[in-house]
Amino acid sequence: MRFTYLFIAIVGVAVAFGAGTLYGENGNAKAAASVFFAGASETGLTNKDLEPLWSAWRILEDRYVSASSTEEISKEDKVYGMIAGLTKSYNDPYTTFFPPQQTESFKEEISGSFGGVGIEIGIRDDILTVIAPLKGTPGYLAGLLAGDYIVEIDGISTGQMSVQEAVTHIRGEVGTSVVLTIAREGEPEIMEISVERGDIKVPTLETEVVDDEVFVVSLYNFGGNATNDMRAAMREFVAGGYTKMVIDVRGNPGGYLEAAVDIASWFLPSGEVVVREHFGDKQKDYIHRAKGYGVYDDSWEVVVLMDRGSASASEILAGALQDHGIATLMGTTSFGKGSVQELIDVTDTTALKVTIAQWLTPNGTQISGKGLKPDYEVAYTPEDREAEADPQLDAAVQFLLDGTIPPAVEE
Repeated sequence: MRFTYLFIAIVGVAVAFGAGTLYGENGNAKAAASVFFAGASETGLTNKDLEPLWSAWRILEDRYVSASSTEEISKEDKVYGMIAGLTKSYNDPYTTFFPPQQTESFKEEISGSFGGVGIEIGIRDDILTVIAPLKGTPGYLAGLLAGDYIVEIDGISTGQMSVQEAVTHIRGEVGTSVVLTIAREGEPEIMEISVERGDIKVPTLETEVVDDEVFVVSLYNFGGNATNDMRAAMREFVAGGYTKMVIDVRGNPGGYLEAAVDIASWFLPSGEVVVREHFGDKQKDYIHRAKGYGVYDDSWEVVVLMDRGSASASEILAGALQDHGIATLMGTTSFGKGSVQELIDVTDTTALKVTIAQWLTPNGTQISGKGLKPDYEVAYTPEDREAEADPQLDAAVQFLLDGTIPPAVEE
């Protein structure tokens, strides 16, 4: 069974914005090597093209002497290193090779429960960045914010780290601590934040009613429980006779593409475009269409709240509802995760998370790297956080109650 997965990268035992799952039968490192080196005719490579690789292998085998007491490097580790290097050459932060330990951790991660600090991380401007801390997790409680740049992890520079390498450094046993060195916009000094690792349970959603009229759905991820939990929320909304809704996807890194399509189907008629998967010249675009659950009423008024921590499936839902004129977007510009990944086993214990497509909104808007812009920008400052104020939610509620347009944010 294939699931298209859109997470960025959760750091639990460390998110990660996005992969699908495809399980097959593969061998060990020898089989992995054959995929990359014996299939020259399939890749267009010749033995001559591969000669520099084998030459480097021979030089290292003949000449290398360990400068420390490092353990001997196994043949499997060398093959895994070559695969990782090949993957890195594609220069895509979301295309990653997972050796055995990372494969196991990633599959744990997408199951919705894991140990760690509970933050999503990704690469922005070539810098390791906190996409969002999950509400109530150690990272959230320690004061990490969306947009924080992670300069060091336990004193190790992140300058050349991939997302998955960073995940490996941040993960650890529950109860132990990791020190993250943070650079934050607007703060002149570098900060060191110590976070105690915990047992992370990824929340799905919460609901509340504000001012007796506005039904607020705080959607934290598009994981395995999202569709059922949203169905329950929609029943509550309809049964209560409400017509005004806020869908809050701030800090939501994404999840399953199928969950985003399913949730959009509560608001869109059957057959309407939710998202387009664009495969370049590999194959024709694939259009995901709404199932049309038939409960949407023209009297409904909807606001989607988003911020720079809203990514992937969050952006798909927001973009679909915006393009179809169903919802008004408020908050700040989203993250800009406009690609789709699939998790494909290389061997029984290793896998590749591969970018297989870009996604476009129904109107063909590409958001990769730039994000979705809200219809009305509303700032949320560190001072608001400290004061436990939420001007973005307040503005959304006021807009739904009486049509008040938020004041323009000064550049």
